[in-house]
Amino acid sequence: MANPPVPVAYQANTSLAVTDWLNKGDNAWQMISATLVGLQSVPGLVILYGSIVKKKWAVNSAFMALYAFAAVLLCWVTWGYSMSFGHQLLPFWGKAMPALGQKFLIVQAELPSTTHYYHDGAVEATKINPYYPMASMVYFQCVFAAITLILLAGSLLGRMNIRAWMMFVPLWLTFSYTVGAFSLWGGGFLFHWGVMDYSGGYVIHLSSGIAGFTAAYWVGPRSTKDRERFPPNNVLLMLAGAGLLWMGWAGFNGGDPYAANIDSSMAVLNTNICAATSLLVWTCLDVILFKKPSVIGAVQGMITGLVCITPAAGLVQGWAAILMGVLSGSIPWFTMMVVHKRSRLLQKVDDTLGVFHTHAVAGFIGGVSTGLFAEPTLCSLFLPVTNSRGAFYGGSGPMQVFKQITGALFIIVWNVIVTSIICVAIGMVMPLRMPEDQLAIGDDAVHGEEAYALWGDGEKYDSAKHGWYGNEMVEASKPAT
Repeated sequence: MANPPVPVAYQANTSLAVTDWLNKGDNAWQMISATLVGLQSVPGLVILYGSIVKKKWAVNSAFMALYAFAAVLLCWVTWGYSMSFGHQLLPFWGKAMPALGQKFLIVQAELPSTTHYYHDGAVEATKINPYYPMASMVYFQCVFAAITLILLAGSLLGRMNIRAWMMFVPLWLTFSYTVGAFSLWGGGFLFHWGVMDYSGGYVIHLSSGIAGFTAAYWVGPRSTKDRERFPPNNVLLMLAGAGLLWMGWAGFNGGDPYAANIDSSMAVLNTNICAATSLLVWTCLDVILFKKPSVIGAVQGMITGLVCITPAAGLVQGWAAILMGVLSGSIPWFTMMVVHKRSRLLQKVDDTLGVFHTHAVAGFIGGVSTGLFAEPTLCSLFLPVTNSRGAFYGGSGPMQVFKQITGALFIIVWNVIVTSIICVAIGMVMPLRMPEDQLAIGDDAVHGEEAYALWGDGEKYDSAKHGWYGNEMVEASKPAT
């Protein structure tokens, strides 16, 4: 019996734009995933940053995120992509080349340095070669690079010189992010050694948390007044930004198998399980210890859960995602609420949004937990090293924990050193911190713009303080008797 004809919609070579290697479903999912991750930054983190800070810093905080997204995109296609995913220059770095011409962008995507070999030289896993064009791969990886810089910015809100930030973004992307990305994802030494980082627990979150904390040390603190009182200017809008961040994580973790496959489905489900668990654990701890559920705390718990599951999303079972949610909702809570208040170093460094706790600590927990709970069958769906598994499953599992810790230490040490060098170098050209007069005024002094035509920083109306709101208007607003 003859096979039924393939519907035209699924046939190859129906036009010059539909080649025989193009999988339309994979390409659509990859572009959707990239867009979801992009939406996490713009407008997600733009909204979150602009609303979680004191009113006088709303415009500056939102603009730091918006600028970083635009600057990274241009640097990425000019040299950053090939340094992260191109041909190897060093065991931790790719060769710098542009990703701009159609001869490069319309061919089938490939990561040329990811071919994995046995010790005898035989091929263990062929190079990553998805069924869509390089253009989709370049943009997908670009939005990951952009969100890393934006997360880092959370440590520096409310005082960094905007001109210094404009210099910092391309320098840190070039000398820090590309190294972590190539080492763990692009075919570098940690990739071939078998360190697991499914979607960026180390490349994005550990690096942004450590680099943000390091940069905060060099930039210096906010004004004393801002450190003492820094209320969010719009909690409801903050929740809208947080919601975009959570829902966008479906693309963040679901797009990293580079295909719309079963591993992608596992990653999306685990992501939501861990995030929900972490949020609930953080909230319960707030209620038990402080007698009130904090909305900002719930957002912090949501973020730590999303961060923690990221290196493990498609590699662990659902029960492990719940356990990781418990860890990510409790350990970062403890480091932020207890350890931070007792540590001189943590008290000295003004990490505005606590990125060290929500991203560095949670990312490290996620990486080590991956080494414990990575399930062998799921590992075989994604990883190039055969027989990979977590310690919970015996065999070579205990060695995987050692690999995870070693990989984390490399990211930590590299980011501390490189971020420090970049900050010192910029500081030789211009101040890293705003002058005191700008710190006192905020957005109006820095940008000549303000977010709201309202009084105060989270203050309620007080006729004694806000005299311009006339007494006759107060009387007129009262209900008739």
